[in-house]
Amino acid sequence: QVQLVESGGGSVQTGGSLRLSCVVSGYTYTRHCMGWFRQAPGKDREGVAAIYIGDGSTYYADSVKGRFTITQDSADNTVYLQMNSLKPEDTAMYYCAIAESYTIYDNLLPRVYNYWGQGTHVSVSS
Repeated sequence: QVQLVESGGGSVQTGGSLRLSCVVSGYTYTRHCMGWFRQAPGKDREGVAAIYIGDGSTYYADSVKGRFTITQDSADNTVYLQMNSLKPEDTAMYYCAIAESYTIYDNLLPRVYNYWGQGTHVSVSS
């Protein structure tokens, strides 16, 4: 059974940093894509960052470029999202997910992803 468990969320002030972790278990495919998404109350879920596990390529939403970094630790089956210079508009529930079939044109679209974690909440105060 595939499981994704996020952690690392919390409350910070504007300009602060957090590092989210996503531990994957029960999944053995090695050329999938891992993504981080977020959903604020009343808004659609949006893609934040993605990483191709096979070659390490990374992709970011324009809203987080230069502030967020997605990395992987294959030995621990963990994907991280380092979030710096946080803003109040970054406040949301953050989810990690696995996509098995994807392209560079849709790797930040929720509909492409097959497995999801339960989320971890990030709150940024001004």
